[in-house]
Amino acid sequence: MSLAKDFIEQTEPPRPAKETLPTMYDLPDEDPEEPGLPDEFHYLQPHLLSQTFRIPNYTEDRIFTSGDLNLYYHVHHPLWHKRPDWFAVVGVPRLYENRDLRRSYVIWQEGVSPAVVVELLSPGTEDEDLGLTEGRENTPPTKWQVYEQILRVSYYVVFDRRTNQLRVFQLVGGQYQELSLDHQLRILMPTLKIGLGLWQGKYQGIERLWLRWYDLSGNLILTEAEQQQQRAERLAARLRELGVDPDNL
Repeated sequence: MSLAKDFIEQTEPPRPAKETLPTMYDLPDEDPEEPGLPDEFHYLQPHLLSQTFRIPNYTEDRIFTSGDLNLYYHVHHPLWHKRPDWFAVVGVPRLYENRDLRRSYVIWQEGVSPAVVVELLSPGTEDEDLGLTEGRENTPPTKWQVYEQILRVSYYVVFDRRTNQLRVFQLVGGQYQELSLDHQLRILMPTLKIGLGLWQGKYQGIERLWLRWYDLSGNLILTEAEQQQQRAERLAARLRELGVDPDNL
């Protein structure tokens, strides 16, 4: 693979990063050697998080969420990347340059770091996800180092579906500090005006504990399908109040 843009000499005044550094079109979007092969939960849970991640004062076209997407973070090592199970960026176009679906997220092109990263623990990646592995010289930094020290992600979430343990870390003074969940196993993220917690319920026909977003009042943020079901139930209840059987219409 050619990364010729990485070697273009700068001018005075400097040329934009989009002209001199690799973009998502230049960088690989898959890594078949990535450890921790995903299971079905790694597919369903990120979709549920994306469907319900709604931030006040931001429209859907100014929020980007994704799961299992290469996240390129180091301008001097353009091939170094992490692949979070899920992350969200607030304040960027939903589409790359407002026109294309992203193949990857390239920090030096986008200019905005993720606000939240979620890792779903797997046996092969558990130690690194929890910051228990140490970085080695002349090798890429660990996930923890990238999220905390390079990208400075405000909230780092780790969930183990085998034990249903949820841990949330907030960046405070340049270091992650673990937050305490409330009695409902939820945590508020006031800077984002949203909450995250565990929810026992059925999603895609599967009953279990899921990670779900809540508003600051503690109300569950519904998927589009759940909203439609709620509207149908309200309509049926109203018809019954009027003496009409909605099942016999």
